[in-house]
Amino acid sequence: MELFDTHCHIHESDVATQGDDATQSRWAKLGYPAPSSLIAEAAEAGVTRLMVVGCTVEDSALAVDVAGLHDKVWASIGVHPHDAETFVADKTAQGRFAALATRTKVVAVGECGLDFFYDNASRAAQEQTLHIQLKLAQKHNLPLIFHVRDAFDAFWPIFDQYPGLRGVIHSFSATEKELADILQRGLYVGLNGIMTFTKKPEQLAAAKAAPLDRLLLETDAPFLTPSPYRDTICTPKHLRRTAEFLSELRGETLERLAATTTANARKLFGL
Repeated sequence: MELFDTHCHIHESDVATQGDDATQSRWAKLGYPAPSSLIAEAAEAGVTRLMVVGCTVEDSALAVDVAGLHDKVWASIGVHPHDAETFVADKTAQGRFAALATRTKVVAVGECGLDFFYDNASRAAQEQTLHIQLKLAQKHNLPLIFHVRDAFDAFWPIFDQYPGLRGVIHSFSATEKELADILQRGLYVGLNGIMTFTKKPEQLAAAKAAPLDRLLLETDAPFLTPSPYRDTICTPKHLRRTAEFLSELRGETLERLAATTTANARKLFGL
């Protein structure tokens, strides 16, 4: 059995990196483990493939470098909506970011999108940053990893301006209404540890209703540790627990869920 963690941030796990404070504080609690040790632990749990996901220009460059050091690890380059304000004001950074798209092991753009739950960046800056990344993905024929929180109403009109886009809605935790909009556009749904501890039945109903051929699995490590490990730091090895929970929820064997979601990821990212 092989599982594919399609969204994690272990490229920032080492003490030498310069990740954001929230991410680094979590890795600090684990003693800043080397990415190689997290990859080895994941493999022992059956998680054999990983996608490291960038959130800023510098972070994306680090993701590309780390992916280049390991087999079965790939990189997605992205500017998170929280960092949009700085990005849109820096043309040099935009140029450096665009150049990353042609680097070896880069197979996607993101995480990118809109986040109206927090006010870390203006909506105008978030939308401009999203446009830049959609154009980059379209230019290089790359799939996208989307972060959309409390913002689908604003996200779809932008997405729909770019024909032929493909990708995944990362950390899906919405309802069957949003699921229908996602599936209508041919996108994938990324499920993670949220499903193991959510108190919202409508989220579980949507996770259960999502077609198996549209599902991807992820951890978002070091965030969103699945139950019953909520008091620990999430790492890619925890993907197995999420897969076990979802197989029971959906009435599918773990083997079928693992094989199909891994095949889905390989198809989306061209691996």
